[in-house]
Amino acid sequence: MNLTEHQLLENWNNILSKIDKNFDGERKRALLEMYNGFANRMMLAPASGIEHFHNCFAGGYVDHVLRVMDCSEQLYDLWSSMGADMSNYTKEELMFCALNHDLGKVGDNKNEYYVPNPSEWHRKNQGKIYDPNPNIQHMTVPHRSIWLLSNYGITFSQNEMIGILTHDGVYDSANDSYLKPWGKEKALWNNLPIVLHHADHMASRIEYENWKNKDKVKTAFSNNPKPYAKKSKLSTESNSAQDMFKDLFGDKQ
Repeated sequence: MNLTEHQLLENWNNILSKIDKNFDGERKRALLEMYNGFANRMMLAPASGIEHFHNCFAGGYVDHVLRVMDCSEQLYDLWSSMGADMSNYTKEELMFCALNHDLGKVGDNKNEYYVPNPSEWHRKNQGKIYDPNPNIQHMTVPHRSIWLLSNYGITFSQNEMIGILTHDGVYDSANDSYLKPWGKEKALWNNLPIVLHHADHMASRIEYENWKNKDKVKTAFSNNPKPYAKKSKLSTESNSAQDMFKDLFGDKQ
């Protein structure tokens, strides 16, 4: 999928709007500071490195986060309407987790998490469009998410920490101690991690189906092969991000 410059900017404005809507006080200020600091990189980041996973394209990360937030909000209402006990966490906590569940895919303070795969053979035959950046310390995505939040002085609750760490559900064996407890005293105290995982899984599946059916979907370029003649207002902060930008919009900025 190819997002137009307008779509990239629209998605970015939407995510800032969701931060403004769902949070307040010092935490909102700190979130906006961090997100605006990562704007150039985050706006162009993919959500995965392999095309048949989900949202493996420039701008896929923000598109995915927006979808997870929307799914989380609707699933929260659905679980409530079906009689689930929602009393042990807040909707704000769920939305905080949805916003930041994949934050680790942004990378560290200096480097992207994903870089373009230099191997044409792997891109063409295996769909490996991006590689993990070898220049950053290895961490799992959830752990880097927690590290980034802490590094930027953004506070989070115990519910939010567990939600972010376990959002991949039983697909990640690291979550077994939370999601497969042997005794009732170790069971989850609330359903936030389950609702969040369902939202993430739903969003990822929809994104996979969008990729699978891409030939049936009218792309942004179908009727306008040269839509980027005008000067772009989108900047880039690194060589790899700049290369992706040029691939999308040409050399003019």
